[in-house]
Amino acid sequence: MCVWMDRVECLYLLYMRLIFNYLLIWSLIGLSVPDAARSSMVVFVHTARARLRLTLLSRVRNTLHFLLQFGVFQGYGSTTTGKLASHGFASMAAMSSFPPQRYHYFLVLDFEATCDKPQIHPQEIIEFPILKLNGRTMEIESTFHMYVQPVVHPQLTPFCTELTGIIQAMVDGQPSLQQVLERVDEWMAKEGLLDPSVKSIFVTCGDWDLKVMLPGQCQYLGLPVADYFKQWINLKKAYSFAMGSWPKNGLLDMNKGLNLQHIGRPHSGIDDCKNIANIMKTLAHRGFIFKQTSKPF
Repeated sequence: MCVWMDRVECLYLLYMRLIFNYLLIWSLIGLSVPDAARSSMVVFVHTARARLRLTLLSRVRNTLHFLLQFGVFQGYGSTTTGKLASHGFASMAAMSSFPPQRYHYFLVLDFEATCDKPQIHPQEIIEFPILKLNGRTMEIESTFHMYVQPVVHPQLTPFCTELTGIIQAMVDGQPSLQQVLERVDEWMAKEGLLDPSVKSIFVTCGDWDLKVMLPGQCQYLGLPVADYFKQWINLKKAYSFAMGSWPKNGLLDMNKGLNLQHIGRPHSGIDDCKNIANIMKTLAHRGFIFKQTSKPF
């Protein structure tokens, strides 16, 4: 195995074996493993398994792509195509690109909100972008993008404009959050995302957008939060599972770790969404399967 795997994966496997031996010895002598040690071991094992899986899938796909170039699969006919289609792939070429995901669509979201130093309260959403990402091709199929009129602090601070690039004229006269949420629901229906047979989930860079910002502002305004906003994938957690390191600087670290160019302006909601989508596509191409990270409300 070590002949075709690089040293990193070999070390991961050896260290995993040491971990399991450690657990076995402690259990045999009747001692309990300290909670802190058990927790760190579990995290390491999950990370090691994810990294190993990504390596294996990447090499399988590279091999498959190489064979496709030489027509190895020509003549397999409709049987092969049918089997691939049953797994969500339109062709052999699709199989060499992405593994099947658990969701039909990923809804990439990144709010921008009123802000200042020191922070103002309550914060209010001023940019509300969503990208509809096809779960099979990882391509953007549709975009929802609106600016929102803040009510409590209607005048944007210089700090906020410098950070987000949003000027006062971009929010003046725009719909309220309640009106924007109604339009989100209309867009979701138009895109077929409210169909019970269609599996979709929101994706954010962190938990702040859907765990703190939206429910907090809705509570302040006395607005209900739609059920589809109550489950999501935190891209930072997904990235850490796939790459084995936590992106302290968010999108900047993830782009750097994947050798990707940053798209657009940092802290522009719509540009941040494009970066999230690009990172997801890259991780999916390496074999990563995205899973819900939020806990049920």
